[in-house]
Amino acid sequence: MTFKQFLPIPVMIAALATGLMVLDMYKAPVVPHMHAWITFQAWAMYFMAGCTLAGGLRVMLGYLGGAIASVAIMELAGLLGGWGLGGAAVPVAVFIVVIFVISAERVPGLNFVPAWFVGAGVFFGIMNLKQDWPAGATKWSNYQLAGTYLMVSCAIGMVFGIVTVFLRGKYEASLKKT
Repeated sequence: MTFKQFLPIPVMIAALATGLMVLDMYKAPVVPHMHAWITFQAWAMYFMAGCTLAGGLRVMLGYLGGAIASVAIMELAGLLGGWGLGGAAVPVAVFIVVIFVISAERVPGLNFVPAWFVGAGVFFGIMNLKQDWPAGATKWSNYQLAGTYLMVSCAIGMVFGIVTVFLRGKYEASLKKT
């Protein structure tokens, strides 16, 4: 493929990325629980998972697993801190939970462990942002809200990944016909 033939591909992806930014500007009435920065990460994870629907599902499950692991770390750290572990509570909680996360590598469908780590990192990031938490909300409702932002944004990223692969495939197939 010549560069001239290749150039429409980055232009198409740039148009999709621009569309995502426009969606982000007007997300309140359409997708109020979307963060574009998460969507971009998830979009990239779709490609790292192999550009397939099955890979996209593994990303979604990994993000969900990462959120659950994050909650487990926070709750276990609180419990361990209450038992007098002090500053060691979080590292010990991470050690214990990561054993289970890495074990997911042995479970088909849950075995895309990088998505677990990205999902967990993003979940912790959202929890630290706390930008639109309702006043007086419980920690569990905050976990649910953070999970909603994570999973809605991830799902939109999967859609953008699927659309990217579909459009590129159609374009490349049209080149072969000429």
